[in-house]
Amino acid sequence: MREDLIIEDTTLRDGEQTPGVALSAKKKIEIFHALIAAGMRWIEPGIPAMGGEEVAALKEMLERRDEVTLIGWNRGVRSDIQRSIDLGFRAVHIGLPTSDNHLKNSVRRDRSWLLGTAKDMVKMAKDQGCFVSISAEDIGRTEPRFLQEYAVAVTEAGADRLRLSDTIGILSPSQYAERVRAVAEVSDIDLQAHCHNDFGLAVANTLAAIEAGVRYFHVTVNGIGERAGMADIAQVVMSLRQWYGVDLGIDTTHLTTLSRLVSDACGISSSPWQPVVGGNVFAHESGIHTTGMLRESSTFEPFCPELVGGERKLLVGKHSGRGVIVHALGQHADGLDETALERLLDDVRAESIALGGAVPPARLREMAAALVTQRG
Repeated sequence: MREDLIIEDTTLRDGEQTPGVALSAKKKIEIFHALIAAGMRWIEPGIPAMGGEEVAALKEMLERRDEVTLIGWNRGVRSDIQRSIDLGFRAVHIGLPTSDNHLKNSVRRDRSWLLGTAKDMVKMAKDQGCFVSISAEDIGRTEPRFLQEYAVAVTEAGADRLRLSDTIGILSPSQYAERVRAVAEVSDIDLQAHCHNDFGLAVANTLAAIEAGVRYFHVTVNGIGERAGMADIAQVVMSLRQWYGVDLGIDTTHLTTLSRLVSDACGISSSPWQPVVGGNVFAHESGIHTTGMLRESSTFEPFCPELVGGERKLLVGKHSGRGVIVHALGQHADGLDETALERLLDDVRAESIALGGAVPPARLREMAAALVTQRG
């Protein structure tokens, strides 16, 4: 694994392409500043060719271009790229497909057109002093030998980075890694992983790509993006930290706040089971789990909630034992002997089933007080 890994966030570009999501300039800028505050130093903030409010937001973001590398995303169209450069982007990305499927059915061109266009677009941007990133889109359906030919062509044209886009998420981790190694065999260009989550493998594919030698990789907050989304920033950052000892410069205590900010901006609530930042990640109810947690938090947590800005919760419900009930009641457990606790445990289970969830603390105290009164 490389020691010069670079994480790049595309929440504000690919992430905003989530169906049904449209971020205002104000919301995009708020997320942008939050990403920088969390330590993100490479950001793909949007698409200049969209014009209008998008450009207004990008202009404001570009005021911080000395602090963070901002990559303007473009189609493989000369006017798009020029617009990004004129706007002030020092780094541009050029989106081009490499699979026969996309060449035929999306852009309706052939491989000769692709190779010529890629070379021309790279040269145009490099001649104006830009860092140039270029895509090989739909690598899962691109013939490996042609992917290699394309990689050599863009390398010779002067591109700084080749983005390997698994456009519809159809590669397994081993297959994605094979594509990375195949390109590395013929070119020393820096590679970037761009993985979609159609089969739930975006994070796994990103890690496999990193192990295979990519330097750059894309993430989004909450894994948002087209269809099933992309690789989630919290999952990738924490996986690299916990399993590989890699510090990407991201302040992990911001991860939960970032997640909530983006959820609110998109109007889409995150699943309580969302890894790392979900509401249930540090919540415990079952008797065995809560007993262990009351003794030592590492028994049922891979890392402490404070590390990611989360909060531990011990809930009382259908699966709880007496220990967590006593813990939850605190001084309100005074006066409850073993028999009363056993009765309260039965009552808690019945109440939890009736409520369809956890018993609120206030209701638990009422139930305990009623038992004490009855026995008094």
